[in-house]
Amino acid sequence: MIMSSVKLPECWGHRGASARYPENTLASFEAAIRDGAEGIESDVHVSVDDVVIMFHDPTLERTTDGKGVIREMKWYGEGGMEHARTLKEPHQAIPTFAQTIELLMKPENRHVKFNVDVKVQNDPPRLFNLMHKVISSYDDWQTALAPRILLGLWHPRFLSHAEKILPYCRRSHIGVSPALTKKYFWDSCEVFSMSFASLATTAGERFRNSCKAAGKSIMVWTVNEVEHMMEAVRWGVDVILTDKTQTWLELRAALEKDYENISAKHKSRLFLWTQPKYYSIFQTGIDYLVVYALEKAGGPMTESRSWVTVMKEKARLSPPPSPTP
Repeated sequence: MIMSSVKLPECWGHRGASARYPENTLASFEAAIRDGAEGIESDVHVSVDDVVIMFHDPTLERTTDGKGVIREMKWYGEGGMEHARTLKEPHQAIPTFAQTIELLMKPENRHVKFNVDVKVQNDPPRLFNLMHKVISSYDDWQTALAPRILLGLWHPRFLSHAEKILPYCRRSHIGVSPALTKKYFWDSCEVFSMSFASLATTAGERFRNSCKAAGKSIMVWTVNEVEHMMEAVRWGVDVILTDKTQTWLELRAALEKDYENISAKHKSRLFLWTQPKYYSIFQTGIDYLVVYALEKAGGPMTESRSWVTVMKEKARLSPPPSPTP
């Protein structure tokens, strides 16, 4: 048996232990914590009557028996979202941000970190003020709660509001583009939560090296396959976000006991060459699609012109590549 000296990534449950339980529910969060995850990740939206809820999509239909756009619906009362239940069993209610914080403030859970994915459909001042009201309602919030909360921001228009209203929360950028991250978030965030595919390209490798040199932390999502988990270990990331918390925790325990032999069993990296999403040209297309969606929901990435427009202009002005000799 060879004990590992390699620093292995933390395990954070992506929407909780969502491979086994309905995503973004208290049952899913509790399962991830019971498994031994160091953190949980979830998403926030706000109801029309000012309740912050933990939910990924802007609408209810995909995962619950409810229907409608969250920001146009009330939480309380007849027809309120408090009555919705998940389609996946065991059927669960949608948790509020307040209920989730209450879970994390239980004595046995005060070590668990909380990554809050701030969806771009939100109004930043309104959301952050509502979050602050919940967070600051605890007597020891500044020492026992605030240091554990990591805000995940997709769009740069949220940065100044986060700095002003929630200055005690660490900030991360959630993204799929190293170039976009460097341009808009590098100086304002200490953590970067990136898609697995975006870190697998040549640009992703350069970005990983830049983060290490600058002392920035890297989280990678959503990593559910053992081969991908091993690749993330080789990259030296700080956190693996996964739906399968048990899978990563069991693999991590095995690596801690016998890193060389366990890693040798999972040394294949063939998937990086057999799937188009790991090629740079494919990721460039993804960049455009994601930024288009972000700007459609949250406005231009820059004050004057959209990022997509800027990139198109650069492409028109760039000279054609020289012929290959």
